[in-house]
Amino acid sequence: MAIRLKSQWFKTDTPKTPQQAAGAMAFIVWRVAHNTLTQMRSAQFDIDIGPMYFDFLREWLVFLIHVTDRMAHARMASDERVAFTTALVQRVADHLADNENNLLGAPLPGQDSYQGRFIDLFNELSAHYADFGHDASGPDFAFKRYLGSRIEVLMPPKDRVWAVDQVMSVEAPEAVEMLQRSLGGVLSTEARQPRRAGLSGD
Repeated sequence: MAIRLKSQWFKTDTPKTPQQAAGAMAFIVWRVAHNTLTQMRSAQFDIDIGPMYFDFLREWLVFLIHVTDRMAHARMASDERVAFTTALVQRVADHLADNENNLLGAPLPGQDSYQGRFIDLFNELSAHYADFGHDASGPDFAFKRYLGSRIEVLMPPKDRVWAVDQVMSVEAPEAVEMLQRSLGGVLSTEARQPRRAGLSGD
């Protein structure tokens, strides 16, 4: 199911900082991950609201951030890319934590924050994803296979046999395509033209 993602800026009077670009991409990454969850539930995969729901989202968000970081590598200077990806991880962690707090309640005293748990997972998996390839067409087979293997173990037994194929053949390619289109818009230096009054549209 296609979703509409706003990825262009109406004004470009001043250059966008890496942090500003990361803020825009964080919302897009969150929307793409949530759309993937919705699609897999529509495909009859059992992903119930609760801890498993957020375990699923965390895995997809980590994957999508790593894909976005690889795409940024071709578009940004090294220091800009580091600032962009650092801010992206932090902003995505905030989006995730807001939703976990709303649906699961705040962590118990003494437990790590939801933001901290996500950042720890991102750091843990960074060494794994760093071994996989990515080019202009997107992440390679091993990149997507690793995500599929991590999603597989989250699924109930009845869904595991189909989970990897669904991730690799359907969900990951569609999600990556959305990111590719969106990052181009977010980093574009061309101003988007506002709609003229009196025109109707969707």
